Order: sequence, then C-alpha cells, then structure tokens
Amino acid sequence: MKKIIYVLILLLPLGVFSQKLPKGFVYLDKVDASIQKELRYLSTNNFIGKPIDGYVNDCIILTKPTAKALQKIQAILKKEGLGLKIFDAYRPQQAVNHFVKWAKFLNDTLMKKQYYPKVAKSKLFTLGYIASKSGHTRGSTVDLTLVDLKTNKELDMGSPYDFFGVRSHPFYRKISEKQKENRMLLRRMMLKNGFKPYDNEWWHFTLKDEPYPKTYFNFPVK
Repeated sequence: MKKIIYVLILLLPLGVFSQKLPKGFVYLDKVDASIQKELRYLSTNNFIGKPIDGYVNDCIILTKPTAKALQKIQAILKKEGLGLKIFDAYRPQQAVNHFVKWAKFLNDTLMKKQYYPKVAKSKLFTLGYIASKSGHTRGSTVDLTLVDLKTNKELDMGSPYDFFGVRSHPFYRKISEKQKENRMLLRRMMLKNGFKPYDNEWWHFTLKDEPYPKTYFNFPVK
C-alpha cells in the first residue's frame, strides 16, 4: 500500500504542492508561462554555492501588478524575437537571513572566484552587496535579463548575474558597445513599463507603484 501511495505522489503534478499565496501575490507562470526562469537560489549556481533557505520549488512568485507588467513587456519583446528570463523575484526573509549569516563567515569563499573576485568578503556589507532587508521580500522586485528566442541564449550583458563588482553597474564603460546596447535595451523596456532601476546592478528592477512598499514577507517559494 505504501508503495502505491509513493508512486501516486511521484505522478502528481508539481502544482499540487504549491501553496495558497498571500492576497495580491501570484505565480508568474499562471500569468505568462512564456517568460523563462532560472531560479538561481534554488540551485548551487549562486554566490554562496548552496541552495538558499526558503527556496523549495522551481517557481516565480510576484505581486500581481508586477506579473502583469512583465507580461506586457514580454509581449513587446516577442515582436523583436526576444524574451525575458528571471533569476529571482519574491525572496523570503529567511533567504535574506541566510545571506547575512553566510557573509559573517569570512572563511567561506567557495564561489569567490566566480562572483566576487575583486571584493573582500569582509566588505560585502559596507559596499551594499549584502543587507538585512531586501526589496525582493516585498514581492515587486525582479532580477532578470533578455534572451534571444531563436537561439534560446541570454544576451551578453558584460557581466554575469549577481556579480559583485563595478562591472555590474548599469553604465559601466569598460564593456563592448553591444553589451552596453543590450543593457540599455533591458533598462529602457523596464523603465517604460513602470519599473525603477537599481544603480549597482543592471539586472535589478522594482515596480514603482509596488503594493507592499513597507511589508517584508517570509512565506517560502513553493
């Protein structure tokens, strides 16, 4: 009997294990399933090198106005053969707490070469790369890039996602003209459709009229 139940569980769609979201939040794939995702904090491909607390399932959660705005942008981009790819969206406070705890262990530099080669880990707080609060936790901030729909490859932005350094600043000059063009295309699309940028990260945008500007949530990503 136990074996039969186990098999049935394996056959159930992932949606069965989703949760009832707080009022005003939605799963992005329910709004626009064509938007690609690579939830980095669910994997080991991130600046810590381990899955992050609070990330349980491979899904993107956002406030409904943010999801609708991204749907509009996706429709515009598709006409040019491009699309959005999201690395992170709603982020629970427990994940932010994980970042803070990790940053205090200075000997843990597993991913330094890839993500912060020229930044001392002891300076991650003072330089603003790690903080005890994140706009992501309010549900209306997204980390994203552009993809070519024909090749399914990300556009070259001149630095990888979550790279700690000046190369990630949107107007960094020491990159190619094409890389600058790609960054500005993403930036223009986001700004024209209701988002505001972050000065230190080309991939980071927050909905201007976010519905929960002072509320930091802690329900898991599942």
